[in-house]
Amino acid sequence: MIADIKKRALHRTKILEGQLRGLEKMIDNEDYCMDIITQSLAIQKSLRSLNKLLVENHLRTHVSDMFAEGGEQQQLAVTELLKVYELNNVRGQ
Repeated sequence: MIADIKKRALHRTKILEGQLRGLEKMIDNEDYCMDIITQSLAIQKSLRSLNKLLVENHLRTHVSDMFAEGGEQQQLAVTELLKVYELNNVRGQ
């Protein structure tokens, strides 16, 4: 993993941990529903940000190597990326 991306991804996971603890506390305290939803949406945005970093790393490392190899490896890279794209579009809505 690229050092800068790894550092940023780990930082993002720490933020997510805090957000999830906060969400759990809000639910336990029976906070106002709209506040809980707002926190949940913030967590989803943080997860999207983490996913973007992970995809960037994958493109800069593995995918670039797979394309350089060509043939079957190149096709595998395309298939992986299409699968992630489809998962995002189905579950990301």
